[in-house]
Amino acid sequence: MPARAERGCAPGVRARGRRRLRAAQSRAGAEAVARQLRREHRARCRVRPRRRRRLPGARRRALCRRAQGADRAVRAVRLQPSAGRPAHPVRSQHSRSALMEALLAQPRGFCAGVDRAIEIVERALERFGPPVYVRHEIVHNDHVVRELRGKGAVFVDELDQIPSGSVVVFSAHGVSRAVREDAERRGLNVFDATCPLVTKVHVEVTKMRRDDREVIMIGHAGHPEVEGTMGQAEGGMHLVESVEDVARLQVRNPERLSLVTQTTLSVDDCRAIVDALKARFPSIAEPKKQDICYATQNRQDAVKFMAPQCDLVLVIGSPTSSNSNRLREVAEKIGCEARMIGSAGELDPAWLAGKRRIGVTAGASAPEVLVEALLERLRELGVRNVRTLPGAEESMVFPLPKGLARTSA
Repeated sequence: MPARAERGCAPGVRARGRRRLRAAQSRAGAEAVARQLRREHRARCRVRPRRRRRLPGARRRALCRRAQGADRAVRAVRLQPSAGRPAHPVRSQHSRSALMEALLAQPRGFCAGVDRAIEIVERALERFGPPVYVRHEIVHNDHVVRELRGKGAVFVDELDQIPSGSVVVFSAHGVSRAVREDAERRGLNVFDATCPLVTKVHVEVTKMRRDDREVIMIGHAGHPEVEGTMGQAEGGMHLVESVEDVARLQVRNPERLSLVTQTTLSVDDCRAIVDALKARFPSIAEPKKQDICYATQNRQDAVKFMAPQCDLVLVIGSPTSSNSNRLREVAEKIGCEARMIGSAGELDPAWLAGKRRIGVTAGASAPEVLVEALLERLRELGVRNVRTLPGAEESMVFPLPKGLARTSA
């Protein structure tokens, strides 16, 4: 069609048409070329993202540890105090979350002898009313003594502090024969709370002396139980506290020797002293049954099982409690840090710094209410989980003295 139109037009008109057509074609071509050049330029100038190189595992873990170390270094920041007010350390979430778990030793706390002694005082108070006198602390625990004192019990060191005819309870540690005779002379109404396992040792000593045998007692000088047991004989008894004491012993006849032990000793320490005695006196006679009580041994075994799993062991008990001190020593000998406290109020939060697992136990004279209070305090300080470990089950129950015995309804 355009070719036919051109033939019918004047020559000038045809020339102008051809020029316009070439110009339009050149503009379109130029624009196409320009677009192509721009595309190529953009392609050449585009910056491709660099591919991240994965660090080797060891290097990556080292960098993570370094970052965590830097985080720990600023866990406690002291803020600028306002006028007249001291600055307080600010604990980060990391420092609190480091403490994760508490382990409970099983068994722990009250034994059958302690339960019986406390019940004797309480029943005497119910039957006779206050005051009921108790010679020495009924058990070595400040919390128990304070509660009984609040109910009307009066604790004394000697019988001459008690009015004639009064009701008196002998403590769970036992007393000497001289104390019993003195109480009888004064006309005191006596209820004996001596642990039956301590009474067993008293009976053994009496039989040994009756057979004209010298008796060697392993125990701690000054402890009420030792004083009571040594007081079962007027003579012929020797006290040893360590392996070194064995070498200094002077006896009348090495062939006529017997030994007994304090019931609350460390099983391991006692065994070392017994071995030393046997080495020096091969003929020495032992009781048929071990004198260290079942509760003491069970609690020490529980600590031996628990301590290797812990960063810190807390023992609830009074400083005067022999078996509580032994629990602390057992944990320390295993290589675990151990501290003894009387209650949750004595727990220093600084002891928990960097600890992830805390072991908790209690001496045989410490009530469970103190354990519960300590666990609550540990939860406040960051413990997330409390787990009771497996251990020996105890079902021992000792009868009460006549006059205070339990009556069926």
